[in-house]
Amino acid sequence: MPSFDYDLFVIGGGSGGVRSARVAASLGKKVAIAEEYRYGGTCVIRGCVPKKLFVYASQFHEHFEDAAGFGWTVGESSFDWKKLVAAKDGEIARLEGLYKKGLAGANAEILETRAELVEAHTIRLLKTGKTVTARTIVIATGGKPNPHGALPGHELCISSNEAFHLEELPKSILIAGGGYIAVEFANIFHGLGVETTLIYRGAEILSRFDEDLRRGLHEAMVAKGIRILCQDVMEKVTKGENGLVIETMKGETLNAGVVMLALGRDPNTKGLGLEKAGVAVNERGAVIVDDYSRTNIDNIYALGDVTDRVQLTPVAIHEAMCFIETEYKNNPTKPDYDLIPTAVFSQPEIGTVGLSEEEAGKRYQELEVYRAQFRPLKATLSGRAEKMIMKLIVDAASRKVVGAHILGHDAGEMAQLLGITLKAGCTKDDFDRTMALHPTAAEELVTMYAPSYRIKDGARV
Repeated sequence: MPSFDYDLFVIGGGSGGVRSARVAASLGKKVAIAEEYRYGGTCVIRGCVPKKLFVYASQFHEHFEDAAGFGWTVGESSFDWKKLVAAKDGEIARLEGLYKKGLAGANAEILETRAELVEAHTIRLLKTGKTVTARTIVIATGGKPNPHGALPGHELCISSNEAFHLEELPKSILIAGGGYIAVEFANIFHGLGVETTLIYRGAEILSRFDEDLRRGLHEAMVAKGIRILCQDVMEKVTKGENGLVIETMKGETLNAGVVMLALGRDPNTKGLGLEKAGVAVNERGAVIVDDYSRTNIDNIYALGDVTDRVQLTPVAIHEAMCFIETEYKNNPTKPDYDLIPTAVFSQPEIGTVGLSEEEAGKRYQELEVYRAQFRPLKATLSGRAEKMIMKLIVDAASRKVVGAHILGHDAGEMAQLLGITLKAGCTKDDFDRTMALHPTAAEELVTMYAPSYRIKDGARV
């Protein structure tokens, strides 16, 4: 039997990679993990965690305004961008330290270097030029923003990575894209006082979400003052006297202090040496894996965004735990991608789990759709015109709830709990038997007794 330097070598220090390395090391395996930038990956360093902190910051101006309706007098307020960035950086450094502490506590070797494959069992550490061998290798290098290199002037634009480190808060920003990253940052910058425009090639933002929520969020964002240009794209970005000048396909000329590209993310595999090891990738550069996250090379696995399956942090962690069960516990385990709760931390927020009405209509012969739209209690005194939307999609034959969708405050928190409910296979009758908790917005989920309408053979009846 050949001898190796390590039982497991992990390339990439994000959520999936760290979980794989830490748990394997805790099982007594000799493990090393290499990361070329910072431990924590996209989520902790330049993704969902700092983004959520920015979301909180961007909401305070509305909280100050709302306070007046409840009898509070709030004095003059001001916002310090540099102070927010510094506070965010402090928290990210703390979290990165916790990731490293967990690895060290499990006796995993922590390497701060880029690592590239030389062949199926050999890795080169670029900082020293040293090569090491491993019985098993996990590729968990994540993804990176698509630079949209075909756009003239793309080098003048930023991605979400740079948005977290801008030296100054711009007076205006144009964000290209209609996915959750673009939508979330549009709300963040607008909430911080930046004149914000969103441009998207599609007919409506958030293409894979339920239509009611897409339209409801679009209307709410426009009402707040965010400009949304659908069915249009940027054709050119140039420097102007007072910032950047953007020419669009429809002939508009726009001006902005900053242009941000949120046009999707690409698997981070370039220059990784996959071809030397014989690892197969698809046309987008994503590592091709089987149901157990194993590549076409028997001892090499891939997890997380680098496989371009479901690009979510909890999914990468789940895939890592399945890898541990498969490789080290003699319990082959496939990741379960069914009924993943999802949130868009827009303002208002979206929380969703299961099928949209459109998707369910293609899968089931007859549906019952329960829909409620109402003004939340807090808005009655604050004076805001905002509305919440709650929607349940039910298979009429089995009465099983196959989709749940919420637009409004704390939608993400509710979606997490609804994820348990739908995963357990609950029916609409189970919802109906559940006592309402009053006064809450969530009580609407268990008090919609009659369907708002039905869908039969894909058409509303």
